[in-house]
Amino acid sequence: MAKQLNIDEALLQEALALNEQTNIDALVETALREYIQRRKRLKVLDLFGTIDYDEDYDYKQQRQQT
Repeated sequence: MAKQLNIDEALLQEALALNEQTNIDALVETALREYIQRRKRLKVLDLFGTIDYDEDYDYKQQRQQT
């Protein structure tokens, strides 16, 4: 699926200089993959502290069982 994007030329040149990608299509694809990975990590961080374990949960004992 081809799309025409209006992206700042200086921004593209800086990104190309920092990346191994030699063409803009590969650069944009890499940037989108990194963006998606980052957003997924942020969603996981939002879950931090929201899971409650039983008071008697012993993770050390469970590690020894496996």
